Amino acid sequence: MIKQLSLLLMGAVLLFGCRKDPALVSPTDSYATNVYPKTLSDLNSVLAPCYSNLRDPNLFGFNLSPKALANCTHTANSSYGGDASWNEMTNTNLTITNQFVLGAWTSFYTGVKNCNATLAAADFYAANYARAEDKTAIDQVRGQALFMRAYYYFNLAGYFNEAYITTTGGGDKMGLPLFDKLPASLDSTQKPRATVRATWDLIINDLTQAATLLKGKVWTGDEQGRVSEWAAKGLLGKAYVFTQDWAKARTVLLDVITNSGKTLMPYAKYRDAFIGISANEFNEESLFELNIDEDSKGNYGVYGNTPNATAITGLIWPPWALGNDGTEGNANPLGYGNEFLHDQNVLRFGYQAGTYTLVNNPAFDGSKPAGYTNPQKVIDPVYKAKALLVRTAQTADPRLYVNALQPWLDSVKFDGKNWYPVSKPNFLASTAGAYGWSFRKYAPNFNNINNTGPADAWNQYLLRLADVYLLYAEASKGAGDNTTALEYLNKVKRRAYGYAINSASPVDYTSLTATTSAAAAGDPVLGNNPLYYERWAELFNEGHWWFDLCRWRIGKSEATFYGTALNVNGPFQWNDAKSYTWPIPLNELNSNGKIAGQQNPGYK
Repeated sequence: MIKQLSLLLMGAVLLFGCRKDPALVSPTDSYATNVYPKTLSDLNSVLAPCYSNLRDPNLFGFNLSPKALANCTHTANSSYGGDASWNEMTNTNLTITNQFVLGAWTSFYTGVKNCNATLAAADFYAANYARAEDKTAIDQVRGQALFMRAYYYFNLAGYFNEAYITTTGGGDKMGLPLFDKLPASLDSTQKPRATVRATWDLIINDLTQAATLLKGKVWTGDEQGRVSEWAAKGLLGKAYVFTQDWAKARTVLLDVITNSGKTLMPYAKYRDAFIGISANEFNEESLFELNIDEDSKGNYGVYGNTPNATAITGLIWPPWALGNDGTEGNANPLGYGNEFLHDQNVLRFGYQAGTYTLVNNPAFDGSKPAGYTNPQKVIDPVYKAKALLVRTAQTADPRLYVNALQPWLDSVKFDGKNWYPVSKPNFLASTAGAYGWSFRKYAPNFNNINNTGPADAWNQYLLRLADVYLLYAEASKGAGDNTTALEYLNKVKRRAYGYAINSASPVDYTSLTATTSAAAAGDPVLGNNPLYYERWAELFNEGHWWFDLCRWRIGKSEATFYGTALNVNGPFQWNDAKSYTWPIPLNELNSNGKIAGQQNPGYK
């Protein structure tokens, strides 16, 4: 991916027709669209913000994943209750002034604007400066911009569309204000909401064009993070699944599966593919990932001097390490430590060994100070043996250990040098019956993130082949081909248990209503639905589950299963009449006169 990214403000309305030298009347960080871009390098610099905007603090740079999505899906339990918007997300009881909702709306639309600026710049360059041999490169820029515009609209649709399209309707509901080019006047920035059908049509058309324009292009070296034909087709297939166009979804997704050259990682690699090991980046399973550099030049990550290179989500959900004195009461997080794994997730993965107790450490050396290598108390060895047997016998889903760290059995490098046992969060140390597991996926495992900028050191997968397999299974089920659906669910599950993906295994589901690991937790929905469970377990903490639970309309059962969280008083308040959509932000209602009266149902 492009490492150095420039912010370009394409001020079309202000700069067209300017008779004075633009340098004398315009901001020095802006460019007049009647003279720029003049080269392919210029054009790529206009494209760069289409990518870098993904790392905006309101999106994957900070707020969206840990503060919004991890809470509204209850991936996380939050110890921090001092942010009203955060608490609203946890309770899925949003207001029109919620700051995370506003941030997502604003920054996703900024991405749309950046893509439209790139498409306009491509047209300008092609008409004024391009050579004949530049056509392919220009088309590839257009293809990337179209994919990115579709990706931004795809996310906006999942959060803000009034409904999903199903085989029984939904296309006439309220979708999004749609911009397919840069506004040329103030009035053209004012748009009503198009229909849900029109919104998805734009997404599908953009992705179809992107796949065509990028056909056959293979990016290498520093450019390997750019969008490819297969990323476009993968997201196109996902759009077809989300609109229940099963036949088209199957065709496109099978093309990706058969012809992309991608395959599922082996389990040994998969287990460590989310924790900052650079050798695992841009791997054989990845179709599109967000490149992250652990580089904030001593500043505050996305708020520092290199905001478009990094992310700081790891500050919110870092693991907890045993205290320097060897106690849980003085445990320390490898970041802020605001969130840890919600206990119900441990159970849903099929863990049935219960919680541990501490006993006197028979190896404690009283002649030395107590410490993390010489604790006075240790986990009960009988429990430890039972917990380790869960792993070796695979009586719980192995993906539990891909996603989470177990107190006392797993370790992290708290100081970047020495391995400390993982601990319960210190505020849970005296809470009997609390699991208190830490995040592993997309969390700092090898250092205290406060000491590295702070800045994350791991790429984020936005689309990978396991997702495509599960989407193909869903499309096959929707088309009535249960045999194929079952096989592709089993391929994903086999990998998770370390079996060859294309051969029958002892862990295979025997039907689409077979018992899953979630059944042991008393889950009435995922317990006997392998399709639902596999998407939850395989893509856990990757930002997809909100879309799935909304399109399947299982929000009420999810709220009941998880119950409550530390930053919520009482049980979760799910409301089927409003909770499946986020509200249109008050700022948008105040600034866009043509959206008046088009708020999502249930919001005022």
